[in-house]
Amino acid sequence: MLYFEEDISVVGEAESGDEALKMAATLHPDVVLMDINMPGMDGIMASEAISTQMPDTAIVIISIQGEPEYLKKAMAAGARDYLVKPFSSSDLADTIRRVSNTYKMRAARSATPPVNVTLPEPDPPAKKVVVFFSSKGGVGRTTLACNLAVCLAQETQKKVALADFDLQGGDVTVMLNLSPKGTIAELAQEEDRLEFSLVNSYLAPHMSGLKILPAPTRPEQAEVVTAGHVEEILNLLKTYFDIVIVDTSPLFNDLNLSVLEIASDILLIFTRDLPSIKHVKTDLEVLDTLNLSGKVKLVLNQSTLDYGIKISDLEKSLNTSPVATLPYDEKTVLSSINKGHPFVLTQANSKITQNIKAFAREFEMPAAGVNTEAAAKKSFIGKFFSF
Repeated sequence: MLYFEEDISVVGEAESGDEALKMAATLHPDVVLMDINMPGMDGIMASEAISTQMPDTAIVIISIQGEPEYLKKAMAAGARDYLVKPFSSSDLADTIRRVSNTYKMRAARSATPPVNVTLPEPDPPAKKVVVFFSSKGGVGRTTLACNLAVCLAQETQKKVALADFDLQGGDVTVMLNLSPKGTIAELAQEEDRLEFSLVNSYLAPHMSGLKILPAPTRPEQAEVVTAGHVEEILNLLKTYFDIVIVDTSPLFNDLNLSVLEIASDILLIFTRDLPSIKHVKTDLEVLDTLNLSGKVKLVLNQSTLDYGIKISDLEKSLNTSPVATLPYDEKTVLSSINKGHPFVLTQANSKITQNIKAFAREFEMPAAGVNTEAAAKKSFIGKFFSF
């Protein structure tokens, strides 16, 4: 499948995990494409050995198994992506290019000596990089990300940015009624001069004071954006903004893994239906496997629906409780989405807005000299939404 790709060279083929390990040690490839089912040492064991002994070599695991437990094992073994058979030759080639480019960018950054350039003094590093994630679509991830970001920008006096990293299906600009001049796709193509001043020129302003980095306007434009680009851009954003909110795609891929690793907080959004609970259980397990569980907080959306699994039952199933529950308000939310006006601005007295505002208070970082213990006692609702 790869021999017709001019920019990809196949330097070797192995028949077993042991042979793959020996060949990788000799050839030092940029990417190892590993089948999970190998004779002798299986693909998981071989991947773990390669990622430990050759950390500069990226691993893409392929398998006929699409079950969550195989994904967890692959990620724990150091794989940067996981492809389920059957897949197209273009999918395979695109995955290899994306993973390879990410590793090359990281290597270049670590090998390049610092350049003495006079830059404006940055503010202290962001206290929060809040990533909205769910491996299931349709749970309200983008709606909540937009409204929380707008609320934080308007209510907290903090510098807030919202990055739309759902590269093939991002709707942040639609929900905020923006027509951006440029997107992350154009920004990524200027990778040779990535610095904050350039990133800042691509940020679209919102009336609330929020700054937005838009997703590509067309799905095919996502191909130019790698995990390395996203990682570098996010690190620049978090240096100059107090709070960075990130919306993501519903996938465990190389790009999202880079974002999740940088996050200070990972908000897993879910609803009370069985498929959503199944997905959030898998998400929790995968994130635990990746040693990211300490960052994770559950947010239950549409909690007041008349139907659905009882909250007490889902808490037992998940063995944990959500840090916030947001009510179901179809009229307010749909009207907000269709008009492109966040409900936290247009429906200030609605229950869902009040819950979002209460949730937003958890991101208010006290100024120097503020008695944090006294401040905490003043806000009962803030303590209820413990974050």
